[in-house]
Amino acid sequence: MNVRDSYYGNKKLVRLVNIISSLLSVFAISSVPLTLTAQGNLLLTPKRIVFEGAKRSEELNLVNTGKDTARYVISFVQIRMKQDGSFETILQPDSAQFFADKNLRYFPRSVTLAPNEAQTVKVQFSKKNELEPGEYRSHLYFRSVPNQLPLGEPEIPKDTTGISIKITPIFGFSIPVIIRVGENSAAVSLSHISVQIKNDSVATAALLINRSGNMSVYGDISVDHTSPEGKVTRVGTIKGLAVYTPNTNRYLKVALNKSSGIDYRSGRLHIVYSYPSGKAQRLAQEDVRLN
Repeated sequence: MNVRDSYYGNKKLVRLVNIISSLLSVFAISSVPLTLTAQGNLLLTPKRIVFEGAKRSEELNLVNTGKDTARYVISFVQIRMKQDGSFETILQPDSAQFFADKNLRYFPRSVTLAPNEAQTVKVQFSKKNELEPGEYRSHLYFRSVPNQLPLGEPEIPKDTTGISIKITPIFGFSIPVIIRVGENSAAVSLSHISVQIKNDSVATAALLINRSGNMSVYGDISVDHTSPEGKVTRVGTIKGLAVYTPNTNRYLKVALNKSSGIDYRSGRLHIVYSYPSGKAQRLAQEDVRLN
């Protein structure tokens, strides 16, 4: 191989590494759950922050439940919710979407936690008088900073005769921070409900959550089956389900329990979307007869 071929080969290799690294970062942001593995587990409460009324500050509680010291860098990211409930990061807001980070501040900007160590992160809301009525949302992002060499792992001798590539995925997760100004006119309805049965045993309830008004909605989904004889059985639940502005709907599938004696081809389903546990108010409900 001549020098020119080696140069362009290396250039293509670097480009490939950059692409793979970007994909790994995007995957980590969008799909890693709140409990992180690899180099430390992080327990975080609460899982969302809403500033409304006279509320101006909130404290997040972080606990490292892992066996290794873990470091996290904290920043704001902007996120779009898709119709299927998945997320993607964005730089500019969609139409009728407003970012909240300009009116928020937080400290510290990074945390280092030993095993079983806890710390708080304080988030403050300011300059409410500068905001028009409506809802503003940004996401507080906790990015794990990997150790150069995990404890107990021996260093691998380097091969100086060729090119060495090391790809380290960056894990992280985010929680929504929402500012609400003015009256909440959000309304919800459920539609396009159907039951899908696969292989004569696996049943799923599919539905569309429709949102209108100036605010997002957040709550729990419950599904009850009533048999032709009148027996009521809880067959499905989803906790902490949101439809963020500016989205007007969200498509949802709920896995139904395979309890013995339940025939999803007869009776009816009662689906309720309600405020989180502790609040009795229902956002929407709908019944569907099964044939």
